[in-house]
Amino acid sequence: MESRNENQTIANEREGLNSQEHPENRRLVISPVAIQTARAFIAWAQPHLTHPVEAAFAIGVQTGEGTLLGVALIGWPAAEVFDDGYTAKLLALATDDGAPDVSSTLLGAAWCEVRAMGYRRLIAYTRIDEPGTGLWDAGFRIVPSPLGWGADSRSGSPEDGDAVRVLWEIRDAGGRR
Repeated sequence: MESRNENQTIANEREGLNSQEHPENRRLVISPVAIQTARAFIAWAQPHLTHPVEAAFAIGVQTGEGTLLGVALIGWPAAEVFDDGYTAKLLALATDDGAPDVSSTLLGAAWCEVRAMGYRRLIAYTRIDEPGTGLWDAGFRIVPSPLGWGADSRSGSPEDGDAVRVLWEIRDAGGRR
């Protein structure tokens, strides 16, 4: 007797849903990635991004066949106000534009990994003109500007045009420390 999963697989094959013509059905696999590989992928996929110098680790999302679809570099915040020993920072995230759900998969995996390492919060920045949809979908929320930061506060580099940034965070339940 065939199981329900086997019946569904057979039906999908009959309809061609498991074929290469349906890239939206490919399986995504989370894997560690060498920091140098992640930087090279970022340079290829998002050449306008500046390359973070310090990164603790990198993770990637691949197809079941091993094609790298996206990477995330994780490190520690440079700003003293966030360098509390409980906060990690998403330094960069780049994806192959044609791959659905890669960004949210990477963000979820990054959050799981930093929590497993004992961190309680993960922060990320976006440019003011970027929607941050992937961050929102992954559970990140916008952090109101800290006291003393004006609307014109900048957190960019000269290569970014010194762009205004939006701070996002995801944290463990239980409130502020």
